[in-house]
Amino acid sequence: MMSLLPRLIFMGSAHFGLPTLRSLIEAGFNISCIYSQPPRVAGRGQKIQRCPVHAFAVNHGISVRTPNTLIDRAEQTNFLEMNADVVIVAAYGLMLPKKFLETPKFGCLNIHASLLPRWRGAAPIQRAIEAGDKITGISIMAMDEGLDTGGIYLKKEIPITSNITAGKLHDALAILGAELITELLGRLGTGDLIAIPQSAKGVTYAAKISREEGKIDWFGPAEYLSRKLRAFSPVPGVWCEYRGERIKLIAGGVEAYDGNAIPGTVIAKPLVVACGNDALRIEIAQRSGKKIMSSSELLRGYPIPLKTILS
Repeated sequence: MMSLLPRLIFMGSAHFGLPTLRSLIEAGFNISCIYSQPPRVAGRGQKIQRCPVHAFAVNHGISVRTPNTLIDRAEQTNFLEMNADVVIVAAYGLMLPKKFLETPKFGCLNIHASLLPRWRGAAPIQRAIEAGDKITGISIMAMDEGLDTGGIYLKKEIPITSNITAGKLHDALAILGAELITELLGRLGTGDLIAIPQSAKGVTYAAKISREEGKIDWFGPAEYLSRKLRAFSPVPGVWCEYRGERIKLIAGGVEAYDGNAIPGTVIAKPLVVACGNDALRIEIAQRSGKKIMSSSELLRGYPIPLKTILS
């Protein structure tokens, strides 16, 4: 195996790629270089921080490149000179130019967190939960110049349970992606793997999630809003306001309700809120700057009376 793939490049930035990196190292692959997003200001202290993959690479003594763009001629020359046999991409954050896609002997392989062609794009995990999908999975894709449009080498599904959050589903899919890419690399070059073109039917796009989307719209049905709580957990979070203070709504469920209260009205204790259809029972919440707590704990120190209309 080592003689077949002596030159492997990994491109990734977020936590999603870490299980794959660990798996590749444990399997004995020679990772000649890692590409990651450059360090940026982050956190409450506004300090320059490396992304998770960059920090991992430094700790393991692997060469790291952090270009702001891949279209720079010098950057493309550096890539070509590494003469990679295969490039593995997992939540990297930059589109790969044609030169990058065409150079490796076995191409560029992307670990995508959905069952393509459903949920192409930036936020497939969150959008799948938000939409009420019952299954999702990992697709190992041969990258081309389109947005997640390449042929599929391997695909495996897992269920989306009724209580799973985007954070937990992310972790499960990251592990599954590591398993599939390791399997694929073990078979690459044997001739028994073919990239199957994606179907033109069932294409959906997982648009990037903005922080503004986290503001709850109580006029939506409670079933949808309960999914949104899970889809946006842990980030960016779903929130409402009371007395000018933001309250993050972390977990909740649906309560049957056929009354005529204005959506957003607190209709029952400890914190059940009328929606466009049924009501949303808030189970776990967090005031701005405070710790996460149950709604009962929150209301003991921060009363929200019945019939209050939350913005």
